[in-house]
Amino acid sequence: MLISNLHNGVVEAGCDEAGRGPLAGPVFAAAVILPPGFENVMLNDSKKLTAKRRYMLREIIMNEAVAWAVASVSPTVIDRINILNASYKAMCEAVRQLSAKPEMLLIDGNRFRGDDDIPFECIVKGDGKIASIAAASVLAKTFRDDYMVMLAERYPQYGWDKNYGYPTADHMHAIMEFGLTPHHRRSYAPCAPTIPGIFD
Repeated sequence: MLISNLHNGVVEAGCDEAGRGPLAGPVFAAAVILPPGFENVMLNDSKKLTAKRRYMLREIIMNEAVAWAVASVSPTVIDRINILNASYKAMCEAVRQLSAKPEMLLIDGNRFRGDDDIPFECIVKGDGKIASIAAASVLAKTFRDDYMVMLAERYPQYGWDKNYGYPTADHMHAIMEFGLTPHHRRSYAPCAPTIPGIFD
């Protein structure tokens, strides 16, 4: 069972991101404030869950959380400020969108840079340890997957409804055959500027 509250009596928001590694699409982040003592035996790091369980948990989290929010940062901004800073930016935006202000942020990973005065604690592999971070990982992952499936309707040749923008063999082949789209991250080596874009 994941830890429900790391600091008793403190309003905590778990934060996590999804989509650092893909060649295409935004990076998404979520912030979640769970009620004290929240427990769900299914809840875990979203990467360890089946898609069915992720979507089941998403509904539970959205219905039972004290507050939740999801934000994203576009490929254009990722290319300009780099993926690490874009991840921070998405998490900060998700926190700002929360309907309740947290007193502490619990961040998945080993580093973070906030842009306000809310204290934070970084927890390595926190999405498998802390319930609110795991909940944020579920929201970030499912909202990003939904977005990539939507984009796949416009760009079916890239298989984003299955690879979600990650560098699979099929995706790499499609890039070589059809070029880049406006949704590809051109700062990533496989999307080097020498590869033509289909809208250039």
